[in-house]
Amino acid sequence: MTLRDLPNLISLLRMVLVIPVVYLMEQREFGLALILFAIAGISDGLDGYLAKRNNWASRLGSILDPLADKLLLVSAYLVLAWLGELPVWLVIAVLVRDVIIILGVVVYHYLIGQFEMVPSWISKLNTFFQIMLVLVIVFSLGVYTLPAILIDALVIVVIVTTLTSGIDYIWVWARRAAYAEKRKQQ
Repeated sequence: MTLRDLPNLISLLRMVLVIPVVYLMEQREFGLALILFAIAGISDGLDGYLAKRNNWASRLGSILDPLADKLLLVSAYLVLAWLGELPVWLVIAVLVRDVIIILGVVVYHYLIGQFEMVPSWISKLNTFFQIMLVLVIVFSLGVYTLPAILIDALVIVVIVTTLTSGIDYIWVWARRAAYAEKRKQQ
């Protein structure tokens, strides 16, 4: 273990935080869940900052970081839908997008080859709004009740960015696959 491994350890910590966050949300202890979710969010920024600033980026980190994000977000979305605090159709859309991306990654890897997964700006925006939606709902349930229109607006923003980023991933990676195939044939 060296300092270079610190971003990956932070990502692993974020994965571990999923368990208490989910448990606290399920128990409707939203105030505590909000604190842990915020810590997880801060750790996401911290590991990326450390990796970039110190040139500690690694292949493992490029897998662990988005995996930790998805694990936390998907778990939070599932619990909030289970509790009736988030529309099931939104959770399904988020899950379908993620499954399509994962399947695309696997297919690309086995048919084309290795690649570097770099999220697009729309995907980063989508992740930001997905996180904001969880934070706003959990804050509203545990700290101070916010206007329903704010949550409804965020739901709309999340579905739009989810669909847009899903289409973007399909478009970009289909083009990359076609280009890679074309290069193989030359």
